[in-house]
Amino acid sequence: MKVLVPVKRVIDYNVKIRVNSEKSAVETNNVKMSMNPFDEIAVEEAVRLKEAGLVDEIIIVSIGNKGVQETIRTAFAMGGDRGIHIFNENNTEPLVVAKILKDIVINEKTDLVIMGKQAIDDDANQTGQMLAALLDWPQGTFASKIELNNKELNIIREIDGGLETLNIKLPCIITTDLRLNEPRYASLPNIMKAKKKEIIEILIADTGIDFKNRLEVLKVEEPPVRVGGRKVENVDELINVLKNEVGVI
Repeated sequence: MKVLVPVKRVIDYNVKIRVNSEKSAVETNNVKMSMNPFDEIAVEEAVRLKEAGLVDEIIIVSIGNKGVQETIRTAFAMGGDRGIHIFNENNTEPLVVAKILKDIVINEKTDLVIMGKQAIDDDANQTGQMLAALLDWPQGTFASKIELNNKELNIIREIDGGLETLNIKLPCIITTDLRLNEPRYASLPNIMKAKKKEIIEILIADTGIDFKNRLEVLKVEEPPVRVGGRKVENVDELINVLKNEVGVI
């Protein structure tokens, strides 16, 4: 069985985000980049399924500039088998990503897609659901536990009221939550082996998909600096502040 794991290169979660001087985007020059944390969890889960003898091959896919090949090789060092790099210098919106992944799933004849529930840069949480709709496949989102048995999966997912258990059949789409697993650290031998694994590079223009962005970023600004609170003497003063200064009542 083949598993497809899309991964995204994002600003490392430990880095303090800064807006660039043009206020058109966040600053990425000379900033540490890494694999999206939810995607790391997806790679780890695919590797565990392979180690259990339930998966034969793990295909890693990433869309972006040349730098994403480093992210793909990070996934190789964790246990991925081969990679596909869709080259695009610009931002790729979730619907375009889903359309590209749909074609790869069909061409590679994959049975299962495991992906992070969202990327920490845009927090869109859309691609997995869009891909499931385009393929007309069942989906299990926000998975905190996965059990694969023959051609069926039992998925435990976190919802507002507690935990929900889904039983879905392959082929399907899974999006991963934080509590699904803890990604491993790649060993030095695996890091060296990752350098030799195959990455196929495809220009996004050659996919035949309309990759024009539908959204335009008008301006990016830092959130306003929080000011300290103050004590009020009584309820009347509190009401006066809320009504005349804050304007919430």
